[in-house]
Amino acid sequence: MQSVFRSDVESDWCPGCGDFGILSALIQALSELEIPPSKCAIFSGIGCSGKTPHFINAYGIHTLHGRPLPYAIGAKLANPSLTVVAISGDGDGYGIGAGHFVNAGRRNVDITYIVHNNGVYGLTKGQASPTLRKGAQPKSLKYPNINDMINPIAIALAAGYTFVARGFAYNVKHLKDIIKQAIIHKGLALVDILQPCPVFNTVDTKESYMERIKVLDDSFPTSDIKVAMEKALDQDTLWIGAFYKDESKDTFEERFQKILSEYPEVCPANIKMSDDDGRTTSDIREVLENFIC
Repeated sequence: MQSVFRSDVESDWCPGCGDFGILSALIQALSELEIPPSKCAIFSGIGCSGKTPHFINAYGIHTLHGRPLPYAIGAKLANPSLTVVAISGDGDGYGIGAGHFVNAGRRNVDITYIVHNNGVYGLTKGQASPTLRKGAQPKSLKYPNINDMINPIAIALAAGYTFVARGFAYNVKHLKDIIKQAIIHKGLALVDILQPCPVFNTVDTKESYMERIKVLDDSFPTSDIKVAMEKALDQDTLWIGAFYKDESKDTFEERFQKILSEYPEVCPANIKMSDDDGRTTSDIREVLENFIC
């Protein structure tokens, strides 16, 4: 199979950035799942994480600030055969993109949403993001953060995501396995990733994360949403692994297809746009007549 990694693109991520670990885990996951580049689409938003599709040999779409989810959902509905991955940072996905983050949960479209979570807006020099702890003061803040942090895992569970997990950028093997589970999962999957920013987040460092991280083992009851929420709300420990899995819920595509089962041709990817000679099959004469006075 064609290589997933693009070696012809140079990275301008900072040395030691957690983005490298996330990219490595994603590439390994796609390779091990043997997903052809022509059957994979990677969408990203704005920020350091937005550059991820540039390094992957697949369809790559670098979208608007906070908008990778609606773009990714649209692509999946247009062509359900695609493996679709949306990528955000915590500011991009949980800040300006928070409305899309929450409302995507009730639709349960079969895509994977990966969020690089480091507590700061790294690309714009370290302002506090929605996930920065109250009282924390990275070097770019004149005063300690006065806002409470949001809890992405708890929000995803409450919003209706059917696969919810957290990984750590420096535990690449574990993260790769989590991403594989998310891609294979039938339904909307969130993978929130603790991603140290060695330049601007000087308080939540690789070392400080490692002191608090514990791994959810295979015995964890991922079918119990109440237990998952308890772990998500744990203030003392940063649990990584799969919190919740539910494949009993219909995906949006399945619900949509039931309504339109008599009209399978409505899927845009299946619409025949030209004849065998390449001439368009669209007839717009009726539309034009309506504009003629």
